[in-house]
Order: sequence, then C-alpha cells, then structure tokens
Amino acid sequence: MTSKTQSSQAVPVITIDGPSGTGKGTIAQLLARELHWHLLDSGALYRLLALAATQQDIDFNDINSLTKLAEALPVSFQSSDDNELAIYLSGTEVSALIRTEDMGNKASQVAAVPSVREALKARQLAFREYPGLVADGRDMGTVIFPDAPLKIYLTASPETRAERRLKQLKQKGLSVNIADLSRDIAERDARDASRTVAPLKPAPDAHVIDTSEFSIEEVMERIRQHLAQHSFKPDA
Repeated sequence: MTSKTQSSQAVPVITIDGPSGTGKGTIAQLLARELHWHLLDSGALYRLLALAATQQDIDFNDINSLTKLAEALPVSFQSSDDNELAIYLSGTEVSALIRTEDMGNKASQVAAVPSVREALKARQLAFREYPGLVADGRDMGTVIFPDAPLKIYLTASPETRAERRLKQLKQKGLSVNIADLSRDIAERDARDASRTVAPLKPAPDAHVIDTSEFSIEEVMERIRQHLAQHSFKPDA
C-alpha cells in the first residue's frame, strides 16, 4: 500500500460482492489495475484464518482461540511481477493453498463467527488508502464499506459457477468431482446467506450483474458504464 495519506472517508471505494464462481476476484483485480487503486481480497483473510487454524490444530468450535488468532493473524499481500496477488502467512506464500475447496468451506465456517468478523474488520478498513480501493468480498458493500459510492454485486447460476470453479481447479492441477463441487457451493451459499451476522446479500444500492452469459470483458464494460457516472480517474 502507498504512503500517501488522506482522510479515509474521502478515499473512494468500489465494492465487488457476490458468491464464489461469479468472477468477482478476477473483476476486482482487473478494475484495481485499471484504476491504479489498492485491492482488498477480503475472502483471502478468512481463508488464511482457516488455514492457520488448521495448521495449529485449533477446533473450529473454539471461538476464543479463533478470535485470538484472527486478531494477530501474521499475513501480508504482495503484487508479483505478473500483477498477480501473492498471499503470505507467517512469511510463507500460501496463495495456492488457500484456494482449495476445502479451505473455502472452512473459511465459510469461521466467517460465521461474529467475534472473528469483528476482529478482521479493522484489518479490512485499513486497506482504504489513497487514491482508492477496490474491495472484493461478500459483505463489503453492506457492512465494511457501506458508504462506498459504487457497489457492484455479481451473481450467476449455480451450474455456471460450478463449471467455472471446476475449470479453475483443473488449471491448478487439482482433482474434484463436479457433483461434490456443486454440493459444496450450495452448502456454502446457504451458510453464508443464513448467518445472523453480515449475511450474503446485495446492498440496497448495489448494481446487480448476472455474469452467467457474459465474458469477463463484457462484465467489465458494464461496470465501466457505472464508473462513468462517477468522477473516478486512474491515478497518474
């Protein structure tokens, strides 16, 4: 992140929310790169917490231990030479480890714990720095940055999302069954939508885009149309 400082409330934020498999991670990275803004992958924080808890043999029902771990989670994010986001836990790169379906399901479990969400909230707010922030997650527009001037919520059919996720995992050399994948996605959606704290849903003022039949560039073009209604400009 940059050393430039400015009142956090004056720093613009664009939130990209939605369930997995809708393309929000890719869209958020492209948008942040296009605007030359900072990027927050909030889902990575929960995946990192799930990974750290697993490595330390912390029971996911042990709320106190999970919360303490979240408060002191040794994480860092770095942009690599190819503009990909490299994610580190205790100094070790874990970018691939946290992207498995197993870790995604575990992340959904820890994300349902109110004290964990509160512990990670300050970390997420700290990403709001000049010249702007693109925040990718599931409650960015509803809870973390409710004052964001532009909120996008991406959705897609369950079948499309499962197929996209299967393709991603295969590209990473991971083997998964499409039926198991579809079931895991459905279970995660139900858990995220029904949790009492920060349930997965669009903000009232969010622009909802169904990406089922759109390419990444077509989704980007629709977002650019919304950008045109604001004064956002790339940082020269």
